[in-house]
Amino acid sequence: MVETIVLRVDRENPDEPVVKRAASIIKSGGLVAFPTETVYGLGADAFNPAAVERVFKVKERPPDNPLIVHIARFEDLYDVVADIDWRVEELAKRFWPGPLTLVVKKNPSLPKITVAGLETAAVRMPRHKVALRLIEMAETPIAAPSANKSGRPSPTLAEHVLRDLEGEVDLVLDAGPTDIGVESTVLDLASEKPVILRPGGVTLEELENVLGDVEVHPAAIGLLLQGETAPRSPGMKYRHYAPRARLVVVEGALKDVRRGIQGLADLLRSRGFRVGVLGSDSYAYRADALRDLGPRSNPAQAAKLLFRCLREMDDEGVEIILAEGWQEEGLGLALMNRLRKASGGVMLDARRLIRELKSSPSRIYTEIMGT
Repeated sequence: MVETIVLRVDRENPDEPVVKRAASIIKSGGLVAFPTETVYGLGADAFNPAAVERVFKVKERPPDNPLIVHIARFEDLYDVVADIDWRVEELAKRFWPGPLTLVVKKNPSLPKITVAGLETAAVRMPRHKVALRLIEMAETPIAAPSANKSGRPSPTLAEHVLRDLEGEVDLVLDAGPTDIGVESTVLDLASEKPVILRPGGVTLEELENVLGDVEVHPAAIGLLLQGETAPRSPGMKYRHYAPRARLVVVEGALKDVRRGIQGLADLLRSRGFRVGVLGSDSYAYRADALRDLGPRSNPAQAAKLLFRCLREMDDEGVEIILAEGWQEEGLGLALMNRLRKASGGVMLDARRLIRELKSSPSRIYTEIMGT
């Protein structure tokens, strides 16, 4: 156990002595949790194998799950990657600083542990003044996954970091809530055709405006990779973002989704479970806990609130969370990716759910509970 220091820092005008103290910890091989525009990251010197190994240990992260390297200047790319083509330059010009991670061939000097043994590196420039100043003052690229235990909802507040990692990290820079609330988009440029490996704050539509045709990997839709496939990006292979409660995602036309969720909530509550619902548009479900993710027209707000709401329902002792599905357009794709990954693949078609609740409620109960 270590004593975890928590220091408040102004997000717009970062206090130099505070950031300098955090940077000195990075330089000495320590771990610092810091805010970005997406979620809080758990940072270590990307070129210090021992420090990076500690990140994996503290997070309880599988060793084949690569980290994202954060930089503060475009020139720092040359330390991290081997190839910089026109696509990298154009995307960096349009979206950096910002929530876009690029996967390209790695620089041989980058330790293998940082990239989980891959020949590629994932790199981005965050759009947060505290993060950028920390990287600048540390004078090294910073490897930083989300600052939580692996599999748990990502932290959008410093208190989320402390709940998972207090006593295991050296310092937490607290700059208040993050802006976007879900992680960066990860775009694979290591092959001829660009492929989204994880959707996030930069949308498919925005990338297509720059690159033309962009593929979407099945894992980006929210399907889990199976078998021995080495993930090329965080968030591809394993169950992620999950609350302690069992999460079920109901997809389909909104009218059917709401009818199905209410019927399922009634069934589960009749069997003694505490049930929570992640809804939208202030729709009034009958449940033990209800969180409104905002209007259907604003998936960005839903994405910003998602992880916080999942953690709050855990705090309220909810055992099963039923979540409305969202349209997979714009940030809706990232939102559905997180919901599907958090559910571990427990997804129900709303119309089928309604039929099963009428004809065979025991069957749908068994499907959800896995018994």
